[in-house]
Amino acid sequence: MKQGCDASVLLDDTASLTGEKTAGPNANSLRGFEVIDTIKTQLESLCPKVVSCADILTVAARDSIVALRGPTYTVPLGRRDATTASLSAANSNIPGPQLNLAALISAFSNKGFTAREMVALSGSHTIGQARCTTFRNRLYNEANINASFATSVKSQCPSSGGDNTLSPLDVTSPTSFDNAYFRNLVSQKGLLHSDQQLYSGGSTNTIVDAYISNTGTFRADFANAMKKMGNLSPLTGTNGQIRTNCRKVN
Repeated sequence: MKQGCDASVLLDDTASLTGEKTAGPNANSLRGFEVIDTIKTQLESLCPKVVSCADILTVAARDSIVALRGPTYTVPLGRRDATTASLSAANSNIPGPQLNLAALISAFSNKGFTAREMVALSGSHTIGQARCTTFRNRLYNEANINASFATSVKSQCPSSGGDNTLSPLDVTSPTSFDNAYFRNLVSQKGLLHSDQQLYSGGSTNTIVDAYISNTGTFRADFANAMKKMGNLSPLTGTNGQIRTNCRKVN
């Protein structure tokens, strides 16, 4: 989302508005928009023009985490929806999979997050998948990768072609919210370059080690960081609007 938690990412392109769905980090990657549509349709029939798309996204993220046995946390409500979007902001503000540790720390710091919060939020990669094109270079050109892991993933991600073929970000337990993502990093089984950067001899090694030794610490830090992210520059009061269709401005 371009400025903050304002559901700008849900807006489809129109003749007069270029949305964020085609931004480099989002194109062919973000999915599940129809799930938000279904939730919105049901809410509009029950209580029209009350619950924003931004609130739906924030609550759905929390509930998805809980459904996969992750931590729960309280989501403050009352966000309103953006009437604009910014392709350029999405391209420049969303951290990419090729970033090194210093750039990751800087990107999150620019939004007010500490290095520890960045590592905690990266732990969301305990679930989800990534496209071959986002990790091909790591597979074929980086040395700090477990050899058997690389061989296995290469079978799904050839050196050319298959750009949109998916592989799980957490090879160990791809549909469980746990701390296996961090264990994988110690074994050099981070799928993305940006994943492995968290455990490559830099300042965040100790944070990864802490989350491995105490999963409760990770869960608490993750929950707090998610709550903080959900509070990033929301539109409130009379700013923005409550969209009746999350894909378009009223």
